[in-house]
Amino acid sequence: MGKEALISAIRRITNAINSALDLATTLQLITSTTAEVMGMDSCSIYLLDKSGEYLVLRASTGLAPQAIGKAKLRLGEGLTGWAALHAVPVAAKDAASDPRFKLLPETEEWNFKSLLAVPLSIQGRVIGAMNVQTSSYHDYTQEEIELLSLVADLAAGAIEKAMLYDNMQRQLEELLALAEVSKTIVSPLYLDDVLKVVAEMAAKMIKATGCSLFLLDEKGELIPRASYGPPQTIPKLEEVISKGEPLVFTETPAFLAVPLTMRDKVRGVLACYSEKPRLFSQEELRFLSTLANQIALAIENATLVAGITIVREMHHRIKNNLQTVAMLLRMQMAEEKNQSARRSFQEAINRILSIATVHDILSSQGFQQVDVLALIERLASILAENMAVPGRNVEVKVQGQTIFLPARPATALALAVNELIQNALEHAFVGKDRGTISITVGQAREKFSVEITDDGIGFSGAQPKQTLGLQIVQTLIEDDLKGSFTIKSGEKGKGTQALIEAPLPKTLISG
Repeated sequence: MGKEALISAIRRITNAINSALDLATTLQLITSTTAEVMGMDSCSIYLLDKSGEYLVLRASTGLAPQAIGKAKLRLGEGLTGWAALHAVPVAAKDAASDPRFKLLPETEEWNFKSLLAVPLSIQGRVIGAMNVQTSSYHDYTQEEIELLSLVADLAAGAIEKAMLYDNMQRQLEELLALAEVSKTIVSPLYLDDVLKVVAEMAAKMIKATGCSLFLLDEKGELIPRASYGPPQTIPKLEEVISKGEPLVFTETPAFLAVPLTMRDKVRGVLACYSEKPRLFSQEELRFLSTLANQIALAIENATLVAGITIVREMHHRIKNNLQTVAMLLRMQMAEEKNQSARRSFQEAINRILSIATVHDILSSQGFQQVDVLALIERLASILAENMAVPGRNVEVKVQGQTIFLPARPATALALAVNELIQNALEHAFVGKDRGTISITVGQAREKFSVEITDDGIGFSGAQPKQTLGLQIVQTLIEDDLKGSFTIKSGEKGKGTQALIEAPLPKTLISG
């Protein structure tokens, strides 16, 4: 090869190396361009794995494509491994007869006769090796050895840059994935929906066949709660629970299992698995452990928000942003002509907005306590506007003491008050052109109360008809607030008086 041809070859190879960013593209460009420029039938690159023990085939222009990522040589094994171990080039006209040669059947390299291998090194640190092969016997010249060594020096720098780029991209993907989990944690999703999203995300991020998530029940038994991919029995999960440490198994089925720990207590196990033997890297272990911490937080948060049956059902239906859903329902209601259907739409919207109001107050106060008086004032304003009847003037008055409740009881109370105000606005003033609904919030010792009265038409009989709305109120007050609910006719049989009484959470009782 003349001087001009050599310079041209180096320029072409350099341009090819510098034109890529990610590792896979970089390796493929190096092998294809090198083989073409040097007139070789094959060019292959082997890189050291994370253990530093094996050279893994990462790119090739002449070997079997299915061998890429699978074929490997122990460091020092074969001519290519020997070049990497000793950090010097090695050439063989009849490679198969060289005592250092090792045939890798999966590469189908029996078609090649001669081989030249050189190390890939950066500042004296070997990261792999590359070789060229010919299908006929070939005496490698000193010029060819020097050219391939020069290519290897150029390639090593490009490969390291590509590795850093891939690592940066992987970290970015992990951050985006974790950000998605964090967003899921605070979004109004059912707990099972959260866990399914996370299981799929975990499997895809570490390129596993599938992922399963198990939670401990009240009896301390692991119960499968979410999965992605084909079902797979995973052994030794109890060991993860008992030790509180990750468990790695590299044989079939290979799996990586990490504990879900919250406040020093193991709540479950997140396990990703593969159908074939594989190694799991420290980066994958770190990512899965970080993800498990996020899941544990999601479980606690979802348990807090979804502990109430009605709230859980509402969250299950709406899935995402509550305000957006309310808007979509309004649009649908506007097209509906049937009055009964419109009434159902409005009731659903009001319930959704009552929960949204709690979340709005929580977000503005840093997810601490909810001001019940302010909450009911906002609910009353929303309902009075949404359920206004032309020609009828109903005033809703809210008064009383300022009381703060945690998110869970505040949400239950919001739904209950929503149903009672809605019921009064819809039924109490039929045939009347004006009226008043008075709401009083009070506290006495270790209890709080909310009284809702109206000066409407009242109801006949000792008790009003048990509607779905009143059943919801009864369930919320008794089951979630551990309180009592009474409803009766107002004074002189006019209007209605509803009273909610419940104990204050122990953390809020002073003295």
